[in-house]
Amino acid sequence: MKPKILIVDDEDAIRSTLKMILEYEGYEVLLAANGPLGLRLAEKERPDLVFLDVKMPQMDGLEVLKAIKAAEDAPPVVMLSGHGNIQTAVEATKLGAFDFVEKPPESERILLLARNAISQKRLQDENRALKLSFDERYRMVGGSRALEKVAESIRRAAPTSATVLITGESGVGKELVARAIHRNSNRRAKSFVQVNCAAIPEDLIESELFGHEKGSFTGATEKQIGKFELAHEGTIFLDEVGDMSLKTQAKVLRVLQEGEVERIGSQRTIHVDVRVIAATNKDLEAAIAAGDFREDLFYRLSVVPVRVPPLRERGEDVEPLVTHFARAFCEENNLRRRSFTPDALQALRRHPWRGNVRELKNAVERLIIMEEADPIDATALGDVLRRGAEAAGARPAGGEPPGTLKDFKESAERAFLVEKLRENRWNISATAQAIGTPRSNLYKKLEQYGISEERDG
Repeated sequence: MKPKILIVDDEDAIRSTLKMILEYEGYEVLLAANGPLGLRLAEKERPDLVFLDVKMPQMDGLEVLKAIKAAEDAPPVVMLSGHGNIQTAVEATKLGAFDFVEKPPESERILLLARNAISQKRLQDENRALKLSFDERYRMVGGSRALEKVAESIRRAAPTSATVLITGESGVGKELVARAIHRNSNRRAKSFVQVNCAAIPEDLIESELFGHEKGSFTGATEKQIGKFELAHEGTIFLDEVGDMSLKTQAKVLRVLQEGEVERIGSQRTIHVDVRVIAATNKDLEAAIAAGDFREDLFYRLSVVPVRVPPLRERGEDVEPLVTHFARAFCEENNLRRRSFTPDALQALRRHPWRGNVRELKNAVERLIIMEEADPIDATALGDVLRRGAEAAGARPAGGEPPGTLKDFKESAERAFLVEKLRENRWNISATAQAIGTPRSNLYKKLEQYGISEERDG
């Protein structure tokens, strides 16, 4: 598609000259003899560039410039003037003009400005599309009263620098809340650094958070910058914060209190300005009582507590979530749009979704892959919903036993894990040690089977 250029000038000769220069180079050219017509064309045709005269009857060029720049996604504007007035050029620049050209316009200068201005606009459009795509990926979907309460908490917390503690079951979308807080804060232009405290081995988490100097321990072959340093002036998101060791908790508390970190192997303190958002699916107050979590750190983290409700408490969000996931999956994979019948949506809404939004997303994607019918009917849901119930240990009494050896193994493994977690009072580290598996592997199993203390305790 040809780039579109609008010329707004009351002089016929100038319009004709610019039109000839630009059309010869392959641009599509629109003409307006006055400001009001130029504004109407700019709104209707959405040009990629505007050449705008300063002195015109009916409406001054600077007024037109201001109106064009007030619109969302405004094009670059090059001002044209028969009088090289420095003050006017400065004022036009302050109002957002791309450049200022004296009449009569030279063809080489006009073409160079056109190339540069359109190139810059394309780059801005690409960046804007990328940002919108990023925001869409982390958008919270739904209109339930329960989700509105979460949104209100985000609105109140975001503009401040207060620490936030996000609680909720696995799969409810705690990361989305953290990203929404950052995106709406005055730190949004800086880094959002995420750390999954449960996925990092205990002997490496301090190095991950605070960094280390070369040679400070076996395997430290290079200096490493810690996550707190990387998040300077931005936000650090400590996911599954309840799984930090007491030693690491003490160091995190120091960062919150003093705003300082020390790399492992260094005596030098480094100042960091970081907003901390933490999340957990554990009952931290129970962990405090058991001696597994520091009470002073808990109060430092939970200045603004945000509870994200499970999907079963906001059933009215299931339908918009299904629509959102179906559209996103089809677009990402170049598939035709798919929909669900009212009966299918009702069945999905009635399901307990013990893995919450994450489980629902997986179910929608699997149905789109496996089912050819469109819209997808309730009769297609049986296998997906039954598998979800079995994986969560929620097979109804009298229901069918596991149909395959794989199903039986998964059901038995889930029951074994729940039993061991209960024996160890839901202490992840102690349970992992008792069953002889890395803590990170145990966490993967908990997520796979939708196991949590709230549901299985």
